[in-house]
Amino acid sequence: MKVKIKNSYYIINSITLYRMIAVPFLIYLAFTHQFSIFKWLLALSFLTDAIDGYLARRYKTISAFGARIDSIADDLNIVAAIIGMYVQNPAFFAKEIIPIIILLVLYLSQNILAFIKYRKMTSFHTYVAKIAAVFQGIFLITFFFFPQPVYWLFYLTIILTGIDLIEEILLILLLSDYRINVKGLYWLIKGKRSEQ
Repeated sequence: MKVKIKNSYYIINSITLYRMIAVPFLIYLAFTHQFSIFKWLLALSFLTDAIDGYLARRYKTISAFGARIDSIADDLNIVAAIIGMYVQNPAFFAKEIIPIIILLVLYLSQNILAFIKYRKMTSFHTYVAKIAAVFQGIFLITFFFFPQPVYWLFYLTIILTGIDLIEEILLILLLSDYRINVKGLYWLIKGKRSEQ
């Protein structure tokens, strides 16, 4: 049984590592305007993100290392997608620069706070973060597959991502110790109240 769990651990982390390895190829494809390949590789990366999380829970192979590399792989894929957005449709990027800058400031604030407090990136994987990630993936895939951006989906994604980043900043401020897989602010506060 232990061998099976160990094998599952390596397979699941290999799926996550694939997403990290795919990033330089995605960036290269974006800068060389090969979006017919870029969009499929990006879609595959988002699909593997859903798969590795499900498999980790299914086979009970959740680990601090796996959670950290999953968060890094997620962020790198989002960066590659944003680069692709800018290269393919700079007019959209310029038009929506204010919400993009707001999210960038929140993201940088969250990571700076995490590095100051924990000396590493967070891997909370809150419920809000998971919902935001689903909408990020859907929007980014539709951006490259559809002829025009889906604006209502973009704004919904911006709102959900903003809520996620604010929640993560609050979690960093409230949690003295580094933790992975925190359900969210509500559950943290509820847990603290039940301890009193």
